[in-house]
Amino acid sequence: MYALLRPALFNLEPERAHHLTLTALGRGRAVARRCFGDRVPEAPVEVMGLRLPNPIGLAAGLDKDGTCIDGLAALGFGFVEVGTVTPVAQAGNERPRLFRLTEQRGLLNRFGFNNAGVEALVARIRAADYDGVLGVNIGRNAATPPERAIDDYRAGLRAVHEVASYVTINVSSPNTAGLRDMQGGAGLDALLAALVAERDSLAAEHGRRLPLAIKVAPDLDAAALDAFAERVRQHGIDAVIATNTTTARDGLPPRWRDQAGGVSGVPLRERATEVIAALHRRLGDDIPIIGVGGIQSARDAEAKLAAGARALQLYTGLIYRGPRLIRDCVEAARVHTARERIRAQAAVVSGDRARARAGAGTAHR
Repeated sequence: MYALLRPALFNLEPERAHHLTLTALGRGRAVARRCFGDRVPEAPVEVMGLRLPNPIGLAAGLDKDGTCIDGLAALGFGFVEVGTVTPVAQAGNERPRLFRLTEQRGLLNRFGFNNAGVEALVARIRAADYDGVLGVNIGRNAATPPERAIDDYRAGLRAVHEVASYVTINVSSPNTAGLRDMQGGAGLDALLAALVAERDSLAAEHGRRLPLAIKVAPDLDAAALDAFAERVRQHGIDAVIATNTTTARDGLPPRWRDQAGGVSGVPLRERATEVIAALHRRLGDDIPIIGVGGIQSARDAEAKLAAGARALQLYTGLIYRGPRLIRDCVEAARVHTARERIRAQAAVVSGDRARARAGAGTAHR
């Protein structure tokens, strides 16, 4: 069905097409399955202590206000992330603010956290039938001064604590002035310390510990990634989502190079995979990485899993490929898991043989 709808959607202004799609999905599970759905196999995995029916999730940004949670879940996602949400409603940046890079199979957006505010989001989550894993991505209002940014994140965490399965801290969007300044140094230390303390206080009050993830930009250099990973580990953050959109314009036509905003899709694919691999080298398997950025095929999904991602998220790929991409990525994850299991078993056998040979040599001597 999506293959038939896509040409019509691509003839519309991108944000208009976006809202029409959300309206259709907002009509519920039955409409979503009939118009877009594809059977998705089971491929269970555990991330952040949460059991996912499959490791393919929806990235934040597509459904900022939680208007179509049930419809999106019906497409076969193993988990859904909504937001970015801010404490107070805001209109975001001026339109136009969403552009298709059709030849590059990408998007450029500068939405600026347009959303109806956290109270409206919480009400919609409570009204949804979906009972699976639901992440909420939180940010700060554009009008909030940088020195009070932590207050916004703390307020967002408190507001969504009872309805979210996990919370993602968004300090990596390029579309809110000064936001990325909180990705490192004392600013990141202070933010993570405050949110972990708030989370622990809420856990003591409600008897429920909420996992915290943080979303990282793809534009950090090696030294910045070192510092970022060190702070993630130091503060006990439960997962890293890698990556947000990029401000790099490598390989894009001249008309896009001076446009403000973040680029997603295929132009981001290789760099996002590099960041996943770099973070995995620094964090190991102790802190799971959720990979996102440029996934538009099973091969893309396999590359990010091989780089060290435990789960994946989709957004731009859905625009170009449609919901069939979810099933393709789940199948890729199943194949990847089977290969890893075979490698692990081979390593055990190889180790047993090596130990046996060493034992035989000792006995001979």
